[in-house]
Amino acid sequence: MLLSELIKGFYIKPLPAAWGDFEVRMVSCDSREDQADGLFVALSGFKFKGEDFIKDALSRGAKVIVSGGGNDLIKILGDDIHKVCILEVDDPKAFLQVIGQRFYGSPSQKIKSIGITGTNGKTTITYLMESIIHTIGKTCGVVGTINHRVGDKTIPSKNTTPGFLDNQRFLSQLVEAKVDYCVMETSSHALDQGRLKGIDFTAGIFTNLTQDHLDYHKDMESYFKAKALLFRGLGQNAAAIINVDDDYGKRLLCQGPIWRYAIDEAADVRAVNIHYHLSGSRFEIAFPQGQVTINTRFIGKHNVYNILAAFTWGVSQEFDPVLVQKGIERLTHVPGRLEPVNNDKGIFIFIDYAHTEDGLVNVLKALRAVTTSKIILVFGCGGDRDRTKRPKMAKAASELADHSVVTSDNPRSEDPQAIIDEILTGFTKKNYEVCVDRTEAIGRALKLAQKGEVVLIAGKGHEDYQIFRDKTIPFNEREIIKEFLR
Repeated sequence: MLLSELIKGFYIKPLPAAWGDFEVRMVSCDSREDQADGLFVALSGFKFKGEDFIKDALSRGAKVIVSGGGNDLIKILGDDIHKVCILEVDDPKAFLQVIGQRFYGSPSQKIKSIGITGTNGKTTITYLMESIIHTIGKTCGVVGTINHRVGDKTIPSKNTTPGFLDNQRFLSQLVEAKVDYCVMETSSHALDQGRLKGIDFTAGIFTNLTQDHLDYHKDMESYFKAKALLFRGLGQNAAAIINVDDDYGKRLLCQGPIWRYAIDEAADVRAVNIHYHLSGSRFEIAFPQGQVTINTRFIGKHNVYNILAAFTWGVSQEFDPVLVQKGIERLTHVPGRLEPVNNDKGIFIFIDYAHTEDGLVNVLKALRAVTTSKIILVFGCGGDRDRTKRPKMAKAASELADHSVVTSDNPRSEDPQAIIDEILTGFTKKNYEVCVDRTEAIGRALKLAQKGEVVLIAGKGHEDYQIFRDKTIPFNEREIIKEFLR
């Protein structure tokens, strides 16, 4: 796209004559990307200044530099200043949001995008919706915590929700591939930071709100306001799918149609006659057009909520309820979400991503509802994250598990033992032991377990790495379990 067309109507200063017909071949705010004939926007973050990366962007081929006013670019660029076009703007982030959409052709207007937000359940719901979409004969792209997917192609996920430009780029790729739907996990960080600007969502889904990310949001009300941004931004024709068993869900406001789902409260879509067992769940869904029976491999009340959210979205789009039901029942598991690990020892082993108090309570209650056998839990807490949830997770473990092996999660820059010491303050019973090394902790739990008992390894779920102060190491819990069992 010509530079003059890209900035037309938004950059009012005159362009140097030699640059008006310059062909911009890429737009970026990440200096690590190939910038050949590109426009680089120098965005500042919490810990760095965007101008610090201009030289790096130039070395990778950037030809147009967008920067906030008042910076000494002559000092930064030196002799290179004569080789590039400099655009000084008051708000580089706002500038990027406009030209990013323009460069990629406003892709969200050409594909049906659905945003899913809430503390827990987002990932499972994306998998359920993907299965429903495929069952009705349509195509789907997914942006989520585990990975980003288009058909058989998967892209590793760095964040639950990518940056603004990454989203626009991904959506444009889906449009080019003629994909019908894009299902997106929308984190509170992404909503608060404007990473989802310019996406015209056709529906939004709210799962629940429990304590998490207070290291960023500081309090629950700020956390809720960030989540609510998804619904404030929905258009008049976009459906809001809301869990009204959650008190925060009842507070959400939007201008379009609202579809409420619940187990306990009165709602448009409800789950009734629920039966749980270790190999799955069975229940009925009552909705305005009738009732269907769901037989699923998913365990627990929290997964009934996840299925309700996906089903409610399906009927809000006027899909055939029988096909929605089939799509739900076709999905047998989600990586790292109460994922069973098959073995010949007669032990029920599960891996789960639960890393909050509510997440841990949900999975432990789900397992407690389907077994009277002993539950052995392995868990820790991540470093450089909300420290107040550490004793709360311990309290949940103490009350709902029979025995816990407290260990490391992703300690990051913190001392693993110091994190564990904070966790231990929350135990109300002496039904735990400490094993700092996570591999050894998993082995200890498996050694303690007898036939018919349950081992739950919580916290990392789908992750295949562990983050320490000075390194990140491969860490695949499935392989570790198999090795111990051998």
